[in-house]
Amino acid sequence: MTSISGKVDPVVRRITAADIAEALGQGLRDFQATPLYGLLFGALYAGGGIVIQLCLTAFGLVYLAYPLAAGFALIGPFVAIGLYEVSRRREAGQPISMAGIWSAVTSRSEIGWMAFVTLFVFVIWMYQVRLLIALLIGLNASFSSLHEFITVVLTTNEGLVFLAIGNLVGAALSLILFSLTVVSFPLLLDRDVDFVTAMVTSVRAVVMSPVPMIGWAAIVVVLLVVSALPYFLGLLVTLPVLGHATWHLYRRIVAPVAS
Repeated sequence: MTSISGKVDPVVRRITAADIAEALGQGLRDFQATPLYGLLFGALYAGGGIVIQLCLTAFGLVYLAYPLAAGFALIGPFVAIGLYEVSRRREAGQPISMAGIWSAVTSRSEIGWMAFVTLFVFVIWMYQVRLLIALLIGLNASFSSLHEFITVVLTTNEGLVFLAIGNLVGAALSLILFSLTVVSFPLLLDRDVDFVTAMVTSVRAVVMSPVPMIGWAAIVVVLLVVSALPYFLGLLVTLPVLGHATWHLYRRIVAPVAS
């Protein structure tokens, strides 16, 4: 098979649960070997979450805190791209520096298109939450606190319907974006391919190994959501470990270019 640019498509390999476990182990070792880079990117991710949370509070939208924490996992693959480069350089025995990481990421224009796809889905996620609140709980619904919102959601029929539909829509969006990005960002960083080829390769990887890949998606979402709950501080460690692990999982999924 060839991509739209006329190049041969990357070869996708099947993986198992053992590959995921080993990738997580390698991700942890990368974080231990380069903790400052991991903490830096984790802090940027957590800091972004805190800023958005403060904005929601300032505008009286504190009830969006839960969907924000859940949806924030959607943009993790984009934020972690610097961590992929750290793992790539460490694997290749190359020097690691912020200047080198920044240069590698910004030199690949196709990454910008993938970032757009990621942020677009995140915006859709937040808008559909607001739409469901308007349709199911009330067009002019407002809550003075997160506790009040949770009480309404868990103790009223409208709230329970909102919770069920919202989680189903969120799961569908998460699965779509995960399928499009799980391999895309590392692949674009590693090879000279277009972003459409990267997305197709990512989807092929999920289709070829659906059970382990969906399992990996569940691990990522659960860990990121749980880490985001205590004021996003858990992301300082969770994001770098998952980011490094994603690179090593990519290396197991996509076969190296034949020499």
